[in-house]
Amino acid sequence: MTRHNWAKKAVVISLSAAMGFGALLTVAPATPVEAASTSKGSQVVNFGKKYMGTPYKFGASTSTTKVFDCSSFMKHIFKKYGVDLPRTSAAQSKVGKAVSRSNLRTGDLVFFSSGSRSNGSNVTHVAVYMGNGKILHTYGKPGVTISNLNSGTWNKTYVKARRVL
Repeated sequence: MTRHNWAKKAVVISLSAAMGFGALLTVAPATPVEAASTSKGSQVVNFGKKYMGTPYKFGASTSTTKVFDCSSFMKHIFKKYGVDLPRTSAAQSKVGKAVSRSNLRTGDLVFFSSGSRSNGSNVTHVAVYMGNGKILHTYGKPGVTISNLNSGTWNKTYVKARRVL
């Protein structure tokens, strides 16, 4: 075998080995349960984003999509994916499974104690966690909007989270 042919074979063998080892280093996919809940959480959030800018009205009826309050908005977007939430944020804060703030996943409900009805621990507001520190919810003038969970009012008034998916 000539020196040139030997070098060609060494390159082919090296590339084959590298490709083979690369296949061994791929990350295993999420378990079906994780993948399904993450995907359903993303579906809920994406559906909810279609209502961006929809006006806020305290006590809004659950039979309309022209206006929402925080809990009627959550009730509406989760219902499409088979989760029938109670009407109020306080009642919603008691369903599902408790989740620590450090383990939030897309689609988790996050609860706050804010506004004139707040005493610092009772739930007065609900949002859905979008991932990357963002929440989708509705309140006041912006209506349905996206906010940063980790800054300002939302960081200070955070109470707890629940997983319902």
